[in-house]
Amino acid sequence: MKKQSPILTWILRGVAAIILFQSLFFKFSAADESVYIFSTLGMEPWGRIGSGVAESIAIVLLLIPATTALGALLGLAVMTGAIGAHLTQLGIVVQDDNGQLFLYACLVFLSCLFLVFIKKEQLTHLKDRFFRNGKE
Repeated sequence: MKKQSPILTWILRGVAAIILFQSLFFKFSAADESVYIFSTLGMEPWGRIGSGVAESIAIVLLLIPATTALGALLGLAVMTGAIGAHLTQLGIVVQDDNGQLFLYACLVFLSCLFLVFIKKEQLTHLKDRFFRNGKE
């Protein structure tokens, strides 16, 4: 199997981390759009703050090479929730943003999905290390 380019990995990690990072300010500063989104979902303020904390952890894990796969899994989980909220309750366009938040969620989701496939050996290693099926 051909080894993946470290440049591709860094690009995917960078895209996901940068998009997640730029949204943190809005979540943690209680920006009007974030409050509107989480109020609409019935999750204000705990959902806004909780998702910001989860995204912060994902950013750190994504940027550490040994934990990239875990960060990508966490990013996938958070973005699955975001995309689901857009498709079921918020709509693609939120407060005249032309679908920008939805697009960002999709970009992070796809970046994290590719990272999970590229770094799947990290997940296998962690599974073997922590879940030995009763073997000591």
